[in-house]
Amino acid sequence: MPNYYIQSYIPILMLLAVVILLAVGMLVASYLLGQHRPTREKLTAYECGITPTGDARHRFSVKFYLVAMLFILFDVEVIFLYPWAVIFKELGIFGFVEMLLFLVIVLAGFAYLWKKGALDWTKADSGGL
Repeated sequence: MPNYYIQSYIPILMLLAVVILLAVGMLVASYLLGQHRPTREKLTAYECGITPTGDARHRFSVKFYLVAMLFILFDVEVIFLYPWAVIFKELGIFGFVEMLLFLVIVLAGFAYLWKKGALDWTKADSGGL
């Protein structure tokens, strides 16, 4: 391996060392300079000002995870519209037809999920949410 190849990484390694030293230094300074006066109130669990009740290992309904995955899925699909919109004129009619096909597939999936009730929040569920 040529010597100049390794030398090109020296600035990055120096920056990494500075970042690590700065982070460790801030943590140590915070520990040394900070006030340590634990009280009963400070040591209680904080949950938006509400006293926590129940078990922390509460089981969530599968519907919660299904809705979260669907949100991510449709969010990522919509993100594909932005690069297409930027180069729309360069793609011409081919790009327009391809995007229409993509949107038809996305909307078909959305309609299927809607029909199956995956997006219905009013349905009574046996567990969790």
